This record gives sequence, C-alpha cells and structure tokens, in this order.
Amino acid sequence: MKIGCHVSIAGGLDKAPERAHDLGCEVMQIFSRSPQGGKKIEISEQMANEFKLQATKYKILSTYIHSPYYINFASAESRIRYGSVSAIREELERASLLGAKYVMTHLGSAKDLGEEEGRKKTIEMLIKTLEDYEGSTKLLLENSAGAGAIIGDDLAELGEIIKKVNSSAIAGICLDTQHSFASGYDWRDFDKTIQKIDDEIGIKNIKLIHANDSLTECGSKKDRHAHIGEGLIGREAFEKIVDFAKENEIDLILETEHDKVVEDIELLKSWRGK
Repeated sequence: MKIGCHVSIAGGLDKAPERAHDLGCEVMQIFSRSPQGGKKIEISEQMANEFKLQATKYKILSTYIHSPYYINFASAESRIRYGSVSAIREELERASLLGAKYVMTHLGSAKDLGEEEGRKKTIEMLIKTLEDYEGSTKLLLENSAGAGAIIGDDLAELGEIIKKVNSSAIAGICLDTQHSFASGYDWRDFDKTIQKIDDEIGIKNIKLIHANDSLTECGSKKDRHAHIGEGLIGREAFEKIVDFAKENEIDLILETEHDKVVEDIELLKSWRGK
C-alpha cells in the first residue's frame, strides 16, 4: 500500500512527478487537463514518454487521474450527457498514453430527471463511454458527498451501476472517506462501517481511497475536506483506515490543502509503519 496526494500539472504534465516526490509521495493523482473545461493539451508520444521517464526517475509507482469537474451522466440535457461520454473516453485514452493505472470520476446529478431516470441514463452513458475501449487504464467510480440528487452517494447504488454496465474496463470504486462520512458512513464506528460497505458493494471493489478528514458532521451531505486528524472523522478512525488499506493493498491519495499535506502524508506513513 502506497501513499500520495493530488499534485499540480502547471508548466506541463512532466513536472508533476518531481512535485509529488518533493511532497513525499509514493503515488500521485493529477488532472490531465484543466478540471473546469476549455481546450485540452494534446498528449504526444514524446510528452507521454517524458512523463513516464520523470515518474520513474522520482519513484512515483502509480499515477491516478481525476476526471474534470463538469461530468454529468445524469443530466436532462443530452449535450451534457454526451459531452461527459466524450470527456471520460478521452481521459481513459490519455491516461493509457501516460501509463496511469486508473481514471476516477463522479457521475453527476439527477436533479432534473429524478434519481431513477438519472441512474438509468448514467448506466446508458457509461456503456457508451466504454464501448470498444481497449486501453490499459481502468475506470473507477467515486462516491459523492450527497448534496442534492447526486448519483453515487450510496455505495449500493454504485454497486448496482457497476453490475449493470458490466464492463471489465470498470475496475471498481475510489472510496472518498470524507464524502462517505458526509453521506452517513460513520468511520468513528469503524467495524460497523466496514461491514456496511462490504455488504453494499464488497471490499474487493475498493481499488483506491481518497483519504480526507471532514470539516462537517456525519450525514451533513457537504463536501468539506480537512487535514488528517483535524476533522470530525479523527485520528483514531484514520489509524484504522490505514490498517485496512495496508491489509487490502489499497493506495491512499490525499486531497487536502498543500499547506499541510506533507504533514498529512507523514502521519499516514507513520501509522502504516506500526
């Protein structure tokens, strides 16, 4: 089990591995383009080779790519749904060029269609996204904090979507500790929460963990990250999360602010070493 964080690609994709190394990362997460949208930088073979060379040089063992923020497979507007299909397919192809292990994505909001119809559209769009895909990078679905009619705040729902899409290109889920806490999964009652997760989606389907403490209370439905041990999930729960990740060989990625992310990484590593 390795530990890292999200790092910037400012100045070029090939700059990210050195930044990650300087922060103490063993693995890293990046965007392959601006998460807000706009024109993307095409990835040439030379760029991809340089990125992989730098990742090897700085001992970054795995790269994970987060999809843009605007993805919404459950939108009432077909333009947005099909734009999301194109964007995620492009991210998978780009990630394969870079040798990334996973692309992770949120699924969107069904506030206009309603949750049942939104879920159906999400499944339909994911099937279209992955049709004839032959790249090496796999897709992960990330759980959400639950505000509004969000698709994927409930892990059983993610499990149902994965089952109905039925594609080997979906490896499983990226489990965000803060999002799950905000959705009612109380990590302070660790054994009960792990059992609930196993019952709903199966431990084997957790392929990556976003390790974020929470500024808001369990069940708040609010996406508010905190540094490890400075939020309401707390140090004791995170020690158990680290043990769980180590036992199941699941990498941890921090998405906390860089003012203290080095301390967060060191803290998680110290618990891993026990």
